[in-house]
Order: sequence, then C-alpha cells, then structure tokens
Amino acid sequence: MIKQQLAIRSARHEDIPAITRIYNQGIEDRIATFEVDAKTEADVTGWLLDERPTRYAVLVAESNGSIAGWAALRPYSHRCAYAGVADLSIYVEREARGKGVGEQLLRGLEDSARSADFHKIVLFTLPFNEAGQRLYRKRGFREVGTFREQGTLDGRLVDVLIMEKILERNS
Repeated sequence: MIKQQLAIRSARHEDIPAITRIYNQGIEDRIATFEVDAKTEADVTGWLLDERPTRYAVLVAESNGSIAGWAALRPYSHRCAYAGVADLSIYVEREARGKGVGEQLLRGLEDSARSADFHKIVLFTLPFNEAGQRLYRKRGFREVGTFREQGTLDGRLVDVLIMEKILERNS
C-alpha cells in the first residue's frame, strides 16, 4: 500500500470545520470515544484551540488543501507532578483511514511532545478500536492495563485500554 503524502502542521482556526466534521465521524462510528452527541464548531474551538496551553500541540494532516485527520496533546493531569506526561487523541477522516494518516500524525505529535519537553505520552483506547491499537503498538506504545467498565456507550459498560510510550530524546 502506498502511504499518502501529507503536510503535518499546527491546526489553525480555519481548520475547525474539518476538525469538527472528523471528530463527529469518530463519535458516530462508536470506536474512538464515549461521546455520543455531535459537537459544534464552537464546542471544538473552545476546548481544542482557545482553552489549550501552547505546550499542547494540535496538528492536522493536510493533503491538497483538505484535512485528512487531526491529533492533539492534552494535559494528563493538572497536578504539577505530571507535567511531563501528555494524553493524546487522534482522529482520521473515514475515507483516509488505513492510508498512513494516523501514523504520520502520531509521528508529528511525538516530535511536538519531545520539543515541548514531555517525558511520556499516554492514551486511552476502546478495546474494539483494533486499528488504533495496531498503530500505537507499531509506534512503540505498550499496554499498561485496562480500566474495567470505565464508561457507558450505547447502553452498555465498556472497558478502556491504557497505553503509554516513554519518549526517547533525539540526540
């Protein structure tokens, strides 16, 4: 399979419509989040760009002027002891899935995390998001454990798989 050539760059306000659409696809597909209600552009603008410290990157994957996916770092905790740990999210446009978009976004996010002096990235994934887990393992994430019956999705309790990656410093 040929990997799609993309420009990975920082998200801008004009990317919000595409980011919102892609995030809402993730909500609809029920494989990446416990969210059930579609988000508006105002919702996404608030929590994704406006309320985020600059240390926490938000990246998009762009091809021919179109956004194919986005990824973001968030604080793992607001307690100072965890300042070196970031939590990540990645969402890829339905038609772009399986074409290397997620891998390029994750690579860019790892580089951003290193530049921002993060020591580790953690993530929480639904156990049936097999494509996501393959990507994370390929990029060196390891499974830490499982939160049993962590949330409710479509009326049933669902586990959450926890993964982490210690970031090696580039020399």
